[in-house]
Amino acid sequence: MKKKKLITVAIDSPAAAGAGTQAKLIAKHYNLFYLDTGKIYRYIGKLNLQNPKGFKYSLIKKKIKYLKIKYLKSNSLLADDVAVSASIIAKDNKIRKIVHNFQKKCAYEPPKKYSGSILDGRDITSVIMKDAMFKFFITASIKARAIRRFKEYKKLNKKITYNDVLKSIKTRDFSDKQRKYGPLLKTKDSTLINTTKLSKTTCFKKIKHIMDRKLKA
Repeated sequence: MKKKKLITVAIDSPAAAGAGTQAKLIAKHYNLFYLDTGKIYRYIGKLNLQNPKGFKYSLIKKKIKYLKIKYLKSNSLLADDVAVSASIIAKDNKIRKIVHNFQKKCAYEPPKKYSGSILDGRDITSVIMKDAMFKFFITASIKARAIRRFKEYKKLNKKITYNDVLKSIKTRDFSDKQRKYGPLLKTKDSTLINTTKLSKTTCFKKIKHIMDRKLKA
């Protein structure tokens, strides 16, 4: 019965569409536990880059079992090579199953101090939280997304060109949409939010209006 009372929000989006920003705003406003699921694959992708010879399923299972959310906040996970590694690893169904168990626990068994949970990623609405109270697909034009990601890297003083970022996002998009397991797609019951011409505040107000209307019904 408790699960039905939880506010559950599922968000899917391509890279740099603004889903993470909106998820954090929603989490703060509604007191929800937030999990950026993409960061888990980046975390595993970084493990692979650091120790390719010792990269085994048993190691991943152990690392995920004792994974702490604070580990997912490291700026090192934003590196372009980590993103590419994560995209490749995300195609492995065995790894996805290990990660899925962790994600579902976060989604349906959040710490008691929270009113619910919000997860964003690539297969949250279609696989992880099929019965979520709210489901959103957040997107934006590829140019807008590349500019946003380029600015993020500049703030972190990373030496990378806009064209490199654009190429990387195109590669990520293709990989995310074409992979066999958990491909990025918009489910029929997800609300489409295009952030190309929306400010962070305007986008949040749009999502908040949708949520409040249902929560207050």
